[in-house]
Amino acid sequence: MIDEVVRHECVGQRKRERERVRVSVTERVVCILNFWPNTSFPARFSCCKVFKMKGSTLDKISAFLGELIGTGMLVFLGCMGCVKTDLFVNNHLQMVLNFGFAVMIAIQCFGCVSGAHLNPAVTVAAYIYELVNLQMALAYVVAQLLGAFIGYGLLKVLLPAETIDVGYGLCVTLPHSTVTAGQAFGIEFVITAILVIVCCGVWDPRNSKFHDSVAIRFGLAIACLACAAGPFTGASMNPARSFAPALWNSHFASNWIYWLAPLSSAAVTAYAYKVVFRREVVEAEVISNEKLRHLEDVQLS
Repeated sequence: MIDEVVRHECVGQRKRERERVRVSVTERVVCILNFWPNTSFPARFSCCKVFKMKGSTLDKISAFLGELIGTGMLVFLGCMGCVKTDLFVNNHLQMVLNFGFAVMIAIQCFGCVSGAHLNPAVTVAAYIYELVNLQMALAYVVAQLLGAFIGYGLLKVLLPAETIDVGYGLCVTLPHSTVTAGQAFGIEFVITAILVIVCCGVWDPRNSKFHDSVAIRFGLAIACLACAAGPFTGASMNPARSFAPALWNSHFASNWIYWLAPLSSAAVTAYAYKVVFRREVVEAEVISNEKLRHLEDVQLS
C-alpha cells in the first residue's frame, strides 16, 4: 500500500514538472511572437510586457523611416538624373521626367507607410488639412531633411567628382540670372500652390476611392511643373530637396526663396482648399455612388 502511494506521488510529481516545463516553453514562444505587432497571441505573460512595443509607436517609427528613405531616394535619383557634362549628355526634358519618375517610385514604395510626403511643404499642407498632428508633422520634416542629406551624400560618394563639382554644385537650386528674387519667389509660390492643390484633391474625402494611380499622377504633376518652371528657378517646390545640395556644397545664396515660398504657399493653399472646396462625404451619397458603379459593371446582353 505504501509503495502504491509513493508511486502515485512520483507520477503526480512528474506530471507537475512536465506542466511547468510546458508553461515555460509557452511563455518563451509567446514572448518571441509578441515582437511582431500583428500577432494574434495576447500578451498574457509578464515577460512579454517588458519586450512588447505598442503598435502605435511602431507605426510612428515606420512612418519616420518611410519619409527618411523616400526623401533620400527622391534626392538620390532626382539629382543623379541632373548630371550634365561633356561626357554625360543631358537635357531639360530628361531631367524633369527623371524627377517625376523618382517621385513616382518613392510614392509607390512608401505611400502606404507614411503617405510619402517627401516634402516639408506637403507636410505643412497635410497639417493644415488636419491629416497629421503637430508632433508627427515635425517628425516628418526632420526625417525629410535627414533623408535628403543622406541621399545627396550618397551621390557625393558614388559619382565621379567632376559630375558633382559643376557650377555651384550639382542640383543646387538658383534663380536664373535674369529672374529677380521677387519673381523667383512668385514662381515658386505659384507652382507649389498647384502641387498642394493636387495633394488636397487626392486627400479630399470625395476622392477616397480613387487612389489606385496616385503615384503616377504625382509623378506627372511634378514633371509638368518642373518642365514649365525649371528654367527660371529650378522648380524646387521642396525645401528639403534644395537644402541638402546647398548644405553639402556650402552655397546658400537665394536659398531662403526655396524655404519661404513653398512653405507659405502650402499653408495658404491648403487652408483655402479646406475652407472653399473640401466637403465631407454623406453616407447617402456613398451608397448612391456604389449603386451607380454596380450598374456600370453590369454587362448588357
